[in-house]
Amino acid sequence: MVAGAMTATAIQPMAVAEELSNQPGFVSAEFIYEEAPFPECHASTIEQASDGTLIASWFGGTEEKNPDVGIWVSRHVDGKWTVPTEVANGVQPDGKRYPTWNPVLFQVPSGPLLLFFKTGPSPSTWWGEVILSSDGGKTWDHRRRLSEAIAGPIRNKPVMIGDLLLSGSSTEDDGWIVHMEGSRDLGQTWEKSGPLNSKKEFGAIQPTILKWPDGRVQILNRTRESVVSSNWMQDDWKSWTKMEATNLPNPNSGIDGVVLQDGRALLVYNHVGKKGNQWGGRRSPLNVAISKDGKTWEAALVLENEPGEYSYPAVIQSSDGKVHITYTWKRQRIKHVVVNPSELKPVSMETSGWE
Repeated sequence: MVAGAMTATAIQPMAVAEELSNQPGFVSAEFIYEEAPFPECHASTIEQASDGTLIASWFGGTEEKNPDVGIWVSRHVDGKWTVPTEVANGVQPDGKRYPTWNPVLFQVPSGPLLLFFKTGPSPSTWWGEVILSSDGGKTWDHRRRLSEAIAGPIRNKPVMIGDLLLSGSSTEDDGWIVHMEGSRDLGQTWEKSGPLNSKKEFGAIQPTILKWPDGRVQILNRTRESVVSSNWMQDDWKSWTKMEATNLPNPNSGIDGVVLQDGRALLVYNHVGKKGNQWGGRRSPLNVAISKDGKTWEAALVLENEPGEYSYPAVIQSSDGKVHITYTWKRQRIKHVVVNPSELKPVSMETSGWE
């Protein structure tokens, strides 16, 4: 059992996933699509375009790592998600085709909508690419490969810190190592930090960035050590504290977080530790936690808890204050859940009933 996660009765495991609708803060839930020209999907991302439209993207194909896996996009228009459209794939000039991976959407302030993704045979050999849209995601062009040794945001959205576009990244070719990448020209050129973890202590990847109102910047990371880990930025974006474990479990699965307009942080993750969990498999349940300081987290919502894979969440807060979460639903669909954070009733992990 993870420290601070004792069994009690305040937020009980749901008997069925539909009971999400009875939890404080829940607004709505839907699938982005019911049918698609691909059997599997994974690794969604969500963003609000400058015109207010919600955009979602993910990779889809026969299965992860298959060369036919492409990057797909859907827009939320007139209350409905549009039919998914493939906007990028891994076809090379010589005709060879590689899989594509891990799209990340980012709306540049007063600029284009960027869509980062990876291309290549595997995470240890892939490279970063980007395409852009000037019409809120209707059309995409100007595809280009990022510079050598720059992967771009590896799975979670970047943030703006002044004029710096700060991206959380990681590598998997020599252990799992987290680093940061920064651009002061909105992704045209990049620099990178040194490693933020020792592979002897943590195998960590896929950081999510929390930009706190008081100027502090924190990353939370997926690890192989059954916990979410954390680093804090020090003097500049290349200097960080030593990676440390939090009291949140992690079953070697993606996480994502956002600092809300009210100053709290919201994290979506699988509350599953080393020994699995009685509610489901290694990537079930899927949970929402809240924190006021990035150190103490409270239980807020259980999004899914039935057996199966519910994973790789993405989360943003839209301009109207609502929180939008997308995630992989059994590798078959992408689910979209809307939350009103002002109505959440978080409780301490010690009294949450989460194990």
